[in-house]
Amino acid sequence: MLLDRLGDEHPGLRTREHTWSWDGVVRESAARARLATDLREPGPFHIGVLLENVPDFVFWLGGAALAGATIVGINPTRRGDDLAAEIRHVDLQLIVTDDAGREQLVALDVLPEHRILSIDSDAYRNAVADRRPDTADTGLEDAGVVAAEVEAESLFLLLFTSGTTGASKAVRCSQGRLARLAYANSAKYGHVREDVDYCCMPLFHGNALMALWAPALANGATVCLTPKFTASGFLPDVRFYGATFFTYVGKALGYLMATPERPGDRDTTLVRGFGTEASPEDKAEFVRRFGAELFEGYGSSEGAGSVVRDPAAPPGALGRPANENIAIVDPETLTDKAPARLDEHGRVLNPDDAIGEMVDKAGASRFEGYYKNESAVADRIRHGWYWTGDLGYVDQQGFLYFAGRKGDWIRVDGENTSALDIEHILRRHPGVVATGVFGVPDPRSGDQVMAAIEVADVDAFDPVAFADFLAVQPDLGTKSAPRLLRVSASLPVTGSNKVLKRTLQQQRWRTEDAVFRWVGRGSPQYALMSEGDRDALDAEFARFGRTRLLGT
Repeated sequence: MLLDRLGDEHPGLRTREHTWSWDGVVRESAARARLATDLREPGPFHIGVLLENVPDFVFWLGGAALAGATIVGINPTRRGDDLAAEIRHVDLQLIVTDDAGREQLVALDVLPEHRILSIDSDAYRNAVADRRPDTADTGLEDAGVVAAEVEAESLFLLLFTSGTTGASKAVRCSQGRLARLAYANSAKYGHVREDVDYCCMPLFHGNALMALWAPALANGATVCLTPKFTASGFLPDVRFYGATFFTYVGKALGYLMATPERPGDRDTTLVRGFGTEASPEDKAEFVRRFGAELFEGYGSSEGAGSVVRDPAAPPGALGRPANENIAIVDPETLTDKAPARLDEHGRVLNPDDAIGEMVDKAGASRFEGYYKNESAVADRIRHGWYWTGDLGYVDQQGFLYFAGRKGDWIRVDGENTSALDIEHILRRHPGVVATGVFGVPDPRSGDQVMAAIEVADVDAFDPVAFADFLAVQPDLGTKSAPRLLRVSASLPVTGSNKVLKRTLQQQRWRTEDAVFRWVGRGSPQYALMSEGDRDALDAEFARFGRTRLLGT
């Protein structure tokens, strides 16, 4: 796909300061390919990129594709031992970063200093300039820029999973798989050459790469970069670039919808967006406010193509299973789950019978695996099926729904409840920007529901008004109202703006944020927990022997 862009003067990449034609993007990529090849050492040809969304990230993606190298996007929110462990795991030869990143990496001693390239340095700029192909030279293959061994099976990306509910894993993605996704997503979501794609999600993550950069490359559309997503910068950027398409994750969309509405919000060039895990209310409000269509998808860095769109799908549904191999099964019996019966609020009436794990019974051959993690691969591929690790259900009309991760199933008083459903209800509150719902073990048995919410003004949070709001939600079951409520100005998130539930679950009420506890009986009532209350709760867990379950 990249070489097809040689000689193409259509805008390929834009920032607020510069524009490169696609021909220019290819030539900048070729310069990085030559630099990488000149610096190559024996061993895996893996190149780490620790950068925000800046042009050099795009150029190194293209350079790796030409040179037959593998790009490993490094999460800039990682720090210390966790960052060092991830870098050592993927066997990097080079890391491309900026001056601040280089200082951080040198302190971690993950690579020799001369193998860490800063795009801010004169030495780096000169090295790139010396290797930039002449504008009259269109024969990059003849010039030795394109590695002879590059083929569809060549490993192109190692994508670290978000790690929202467990440790991150490095997902393998070949050049061929990414190309197939580029064309499939173009057909599914209407990508065309005239698109102006606003890239506000991080380029180290599959969302931006698979749903935006690759389709733009396949069609010759324009990619517009912002270093990172900000809610306040979204509309100004969209208007500056004349953007027609963007990608999102649910928390980012929540931040955007928390900004004040203005009369001219619909006055943009936006046509559509694609993302995952936004609440139905946020999606509907976005469409009303900005007038652009949103495609809510289901997928992961490991696999895609489980769902086909259907305009008749009810709110909250992903669409229909893509084929007969996509199923919701009981992981113990391996049998298909029964269709879900829904009440007037869309709540599942038979959760134990209907909700199970989403599998692709023919997907084992398409999953390219994790890097140096065979136990995780074995967990994904069982009985010849690909197991997503996600919960779902299919209603009586055949529509498929996402019900959260496997860890999102909370057992309260012998009944199962979905953390995702509770999160969607909490997000209806106008003051809640983001939320994470999870189970903590009840001191005696089962689980309690704990919720963490992010609000713009913690001091203005009114627990009485919030309890009143919960009391009138018709689809909030009696077992689902949070017994513990953490109120924060900034919840811990991954580099792709997903709430880190595993961190919340580990911290539980041991946090500097305000934590409220359910008191009384009947309708929700919350009281602020003191330090003594938190100690007493710890002691209650210890008394009944459940301290170990809390990870202490």
